[in-house]
Amino acid sequence: MVNTHTLSQHQNNQIDEEEDVELGLDSVFLEAPRPPSPQATFSTYQAAHKSFRIQLVGSHPLWGHHLWNSAISVASYLERHKSLCHNKNVLELGAGGALPGLIAVESGLARKVVITDYPDPDLIRNIEFNVQENVDDSRKDKVAIQGYIWGQPIHPLLEVLQDQDEPASKFDLIILSDLIFNHSQHDALLKTCNIALKPSQSQGDCSDSPHSSFKPSILVFYTHHRPHLAHRDMEFFDKAREAGWDCVKIVTQKFTPMFPEDPGEEEVRATVHGWMLNRKHS
Repeated sequence: MVNTHTLSQHQNNQIDEEEDVELGLDSVFLEAPRPPSPQATFSTYQAAHKSFRIQLVGSHPLWGHHLWNSAISVASYLERHKSLCHNKNVLELGAGGALPGLIAVESGLARKVVITDYPDPDLIRNIEFNVQENVDDSRKDKVAIQGYIWGQPIHPLLEVLQDQDEPASKFDLIILSDLIFNHSQHDALLKTCNIALKPSQSQGDCSDSPHSSFKPSILVFYTHHRPHLAHRDMEFFDKAREAGWDCVKIVTQKFTPMFPEDPGEEEVRATVHGWMLNRKHS
């Protein structure tokens, strides 16, 4: 189901040489011109009601050429918990092949799904292809695709919601699939989530259920691809708690490691963890 192209040891060495050398978007694209990208590849995700044929860019410095295990885990979670999407506004950040966003609009029957990734033409065209390929014509108007840099103003993301009945619509659900390994972007991701997520509709609702339909939520799914930096991945949740978010673990799921030859304990690299974040009650 998943393409398991091995991340080269050279890339791993570059990533791990210094704690300061992160995968920040401002540094990833400062590189010499590259040769033409390889041809796109395809992966198939079998949902309960249909197959999704996901095109992946042939190669990309932000690893958009992989269908990540976390994306598959999010997709299956949304299928099991359709109420998270049903008639809701959904935002996917750093979408890559956009499988979770496609599931939200097709299986979850979301009101509106805004699928975003870094504003790189190859990434955006690839998402457009996957929407055209996988979303029924009757629901294509429920999807918007935009280039977006985390932490930047969200007015363009909200503009597509303004044809709704609510005068100041925001998002009920935000999806982050395999993004927190990018440690330098934790603050930017949390900033976007904070300003884009709809306020809690009932501050008096003290239900402990993570699936309460009245709780605007963030889904954060990830794998510790570099086990020796797992503590750095988890700093995302430390920052989230400090910023006033409740963080509840909802999924632990085992897969085949995406990069079998990479260093580090294989079981750690094979495990997807899923968390749900909600604003704390005041």
